[in-house]
Amino acid sequence: MWNETDNKLYKAFQFKDFSAAFAFMTRVALLAEKSNHHPTWTNTYNKVEIWLSTHDAGDKVTDKDRLLADEIDSVV
Repeated sequence: MWNETDNKLYKAFQFKDFSAAFAFMTRVALLAEKSNHHPTWTNTYNKVEIWLSTHDAGDKVTDKDRLLADEIDSVV
């Protein structure tokens, strides 16, 4: 479940290892590039954290963020 705080959608994902986390990030990167909407994220070993907000809207959560969040959830 995505949490909305500080005008951002946030979710942490945990995988079995670094390779699985990196594969997930690659799939998300392709989605983000396709929609021209790029997340803020971190990766430490098997954990990926993602924050979504729309910079053009003043760093607020918009439908663009919710759509990308749904697309991200579909590749987990």
